[in-house]
Amino acid sequence: MPVIRAQKINFSYAEKAVIEEVSFVVDREQMTAIIGPNGSGKTTLLKLINGSLLPDSGEMHVGEKNTFRYARKEIARKVAIVPQETPAVFPFFVEEIVLMGRFPHLGNYRFENKEDYKIVQEAMEKTDTLDFARRRFNELSAGERQRVLIARALAQKPEVLLLDESTAFLDLKHQLRFLTLLKQLNRDDGLAIVFVTHDINLAAQNADKIILLYCGKIYAIGNPAEVISARNMKEVYEVDVLVDAHPQNASPRMTLLT
Repeated sequence: MPVIRAQKINFSYAEKAVIEEVSFVVDREQMTAIIGPNGSGKTTLLKLINGSLLPDSGEMHVGEKNTFRYARKEIARKVAIVPQETPAVFPFFVEEIVLMGRFPHLGNYRFENKEDYKIVQEAMEKTDTLDFARRRFNELSAGERQRVLIARALAQKPEVLLLDESTAFLDLKHQLRFLTLLKQLNRDDGLAIVFVTHDINLAAQNADKIILLYCGKIYAIGNPAEVISARNMKEVYEVDVLVDAHPQNASPRMTLLT
């Protein structure tokens, strides 16, 4: 069942078209990767999904409603986004940052309760951030901050999780743990996951569907084998690559040719 439906989405910054005639669906329990060169519209597309940007034309549906019909708190209960990086401006404790993920579930007269703190603790356990709950966010490394932001998103208990280059600052151990966690949330909790990445092999290994953007348009969409080809990489990224089968699972594996 589709949880996201984009129908002929167009969006421009001032006079510059960034997204043009983009249509796709994301089903529940599906992991979708968005790839493409710099400036192809990947981050903008995430912002259109979570309603922080509204399309100039076309329709973006999350669940049963068009995104422009959602109040901010309402859509935040359905969609959580983890940005590339958040500046460490205020010296909040890590636990306070993660607790902010519960804000969409609080009303004017309801403050955090035991259930909220339980959800926060579970999110921190899953992201291996519990050990520094009482450290200041601005004192953490880039990789540690990214894990905290992921924990905050999980604390929202969304139906859709959007991730913008969220493995970029993670070391290999935490990349593996994070991807394992995403697959578990996707499989066991039915959480739809959409992630932007420049790591083509990471997308090929972990996504059910890949959207390849080029100059704001969908150049190719489908399963990894349909999208990750030497021809597509040459035409979109302007590089020569070898694409063969991964020896463990036969998914496409890309190697740059120099």
